[in-house]
Amino acid sequence: MKIIAGAGTFTAAEGPAGAHWIEHLRVPDLSVGTYSIGAGGTDYQSPHTEDEIYVVTAGRARIATPGGTSDVGPGSVIFVPAGEEHRFIDVAEDLALLVVFGPAYGTRSGASSANH
Repeated sequence: MKIIAGAGTFTAAEGPAGAHWIEHLRVPDLSVGTYSIGAGGTDYQSPHTEDEIYVVTAGRARIATPGGTSDVGPGSVIFVPAGEEHRFIDVAEDLALLVVFGPAYGTRSGASSANH
């Protein structure tokens, strides 16, 4: 067992990017991290090669996919299948997202966890 302290807690980005990613746990079959986007910030992520679940722990925004857009806020749980374009837009309040990747982030593509 492991308690993951700080998971899902908003962290302000350093520099002009507007978003911040930190990985808290990595095992072969999954990884867990926190993705934060400040109010008015821009989400520049590209599709991932792993399935992904977001749990909104704080803030309000919209998520946009090829299938449409939806409002999200605390308690929203979002599944994004591997390869699907997705982006958080219209970030009205500092957004904190607990992110679970299966398998672990970057294991299908060889990407670094710093590139969320």
